[in-house]
Amino acid sequence: MTAPLQLRLVLHAPDLEEALALFRDALGMPVSLDLETPTADGDARVVVLEAGRATLELVNTPQRAHIDAVEVGRPVAREVRLALQVDDAAVASAAALAAGAEHVAPPTRTPWGSLNARLETPVGVQLTLFEQVEEE
Repeated sequence: MTAPLQLRLVLHAPDLEEALALFRDALGMPVSLDLETPTADGDARVVVLEAGRATLELVNTPQRAHIDAVEVGRPVAREVRLALQVDDAAVASAAALAAGAEHVAPPTRTPWGSLNARLETPVGVQLTLFEQVEEE
């Protein structure tokens, strides 16, 4: 068996333009596919955004609690959280907030060498924007 060639996270965005304003415009994720298909329920649209290298991070319950304690200072995580590595966590966080994300915690230095900001997105998924400032 060979390894998967791509990891794709699929998010339902009832307001697609609002989601694009955050992920495409504010966070700079380039569009690789934008497809509209007429259906009986209206025009169906999918937009695939590129995010560089994809990884799947699996954490157990104590690690999830530890991450929340470090990044936010209280338990807030859900079963799924999206994390994007950025060049500047403060700048990316400000852009995301201006595009409709909600503040959960400001950029915070972590023991694993990154500066992490936590946000709530308009599509109902928590987002960590992380800047790797030390070797992982």
